[in-house]
Amino acid sequence: MRLPIATVKIDRSFVRDLLSVPEHAAVAASVIALGHRLGLTVVAEGVEMHGEREFLRDEGCDALQGYLFSKPLSRERCAALLEAGPVVP
Repeated sequence: MRLPIATVKIDRSFVRDLLSVPEHAAVAASVIALGHRLGLTVVAEGVEMHGEREFLRDEGCDALQGYLFSKPLSRERCAALLEAGPVVP
């Protein structure tokens, strides 16, 4: 079966409490595992703490978004940030 999507995103409502709510951690880990089993890229949004980043990376999440890396930027500032290279807080 081929799905019409390439990426699945873990909503920030699960990321926000994954360090303190075991069910949220289980959902995030399950979405990552299921996404990979289906050949999809998995992105987590709303990453704001180093512990969240570490949990998601340990679970194999492909990409992370959130204030831990950058606040929203203008197009110009975003281009400059991308040109500067990877950001790993």
